[in-house]
Amino acid sequence: MTENTDANGEQNGNAVPAPRDTGGEVIRVRKGMFGANNGGDTSGYGGLVRTVTLPGASSRPYGGWFDEVADELEGALEEQDLLPSNAIEKTVVDRDELTFHIAREHLVQVARTLRDDPALRFELCTGVSGVHFLGDKGRELHAVYHLRSLTHGRLIRLEVSAPDSDPHIPSIVEVYPTNDWHEREAYDFFGLVFDGHPALTRIMMPDDWQGFPQRKDYPLGGIAVEYKGAQIPAPDQRRSYS
Repeated sequence: MTENTDANGEQNGNAVPAPRDTGGEVIRVRKGMFGANNGGDTSGYGGLVRTVTLPGASSRPYGGWFDEVADELEGALEEQDLLPSNAIEKTVVDRDELTFHIAREHLVQVARTLRDDPALRFELCTGVSGVHFLGDKGRELHAVYHLRSLTHGRLIRLEVSAPDSDPHIPSIVEVYPTNDWHEREAYDFFGLVFDGHPALTRIMMPDDWQGFPQRKDYPLGGIAVEYKGAQIPAPDQRRSYS
């Protein structure tokens, strides 16, 4: 049971969802089921048009314990002579989740504060996931962290962005050692460079693989690739079904 619900599972009166910008941030308009635009559409949904919108910033009250966490984090940062508005780019409440969008240069300090402050105590980071938004100009790459407070039974998200042209984000392995291999995986698949990581090497793909296969601009077959000195032909040249 979360702190937003009572014994019957009903929402408490102080857990009203926070209002957010109604329009959000439109970053792309996709056509077709899978966004394919360089070949024949085999999905049957070629006429489908979908707007990709990121949720906008929420306004207070956020609802439930979200306000308590936000207040404590902002107060703890001020005690360290860091203006909260410089570290927290925006706060979003969406789908019953609280997300702090953090400026990448302040990520380590914010993570350490969330871990060490007695009123916050987010002792565990369950990993980092990469996201690539081609239409989010100037911040195409996103790193998303889930932090859990075992003390208070709470879960929040941190999100940090970086441009394709400068994919550097500080490593938080020194704060959360569990992130070691998670950061390596995000580097391997998305090309996010975690500065300060103790051994940032590929974890799944061969060491000399070209590109990052979970980026949205990565070629989806039809090309030859080369790694470890071997030339792998394009899919349509590998075998014959005739």
